[in-house]
Amino acid sequence: MSDKAILLVEDNPDDALLTIEALEANRIGNKVVVARNGVEALDYLFCRGIYSERNAADLPVLVLLDLKLPKIDGLEVLRRIRADERTHVLPTVILTSSIEDEDRLKGYALGANSYVRKPVDFDDFVQAAGQLGLYWLVLNESPFGR
Repeated sequence: MSDKAILLVEDNPDDALLTIEALEANRIGNKVVVARNGVEALDYLFCRGIYSERNAADLPVLVLLDLKLPKIDGLEVLRRIRADERTHVLPTVILTSSIEDEDRLKGYALGANSYVRKPVDFDDFVQAAGQLGLYWLVLNESPFGR
């Protein structure tokens, strides 16, 4: 198991579990930290609230970000990730069920590295998660080094 975490920002417990199972099915060994809303995601990234003791230098290797979130939506989370010097290059993939062109365009305009629609079929989802994992965790060179 890698010591670098994946931050999964997902408010739907079924979708979070499905994503974790899909990553595991593809032998992605990174720890997955689940944030259930936008505030919790930002608290994790910026070491606030219940995460105030977390080492700020220990950024996740990847953020998988849903858009439709309570408290602070995914696009605002992305905007704040890109606005902060510590996280502005953090690989962030929008993983959403949204089919709205406006969401996709706004996501890219705010600096998303990728925009992936969640497949409805579990087997398709497992395959998509495997491709995400292979690219972002194996092939991609992290801006923060290894």
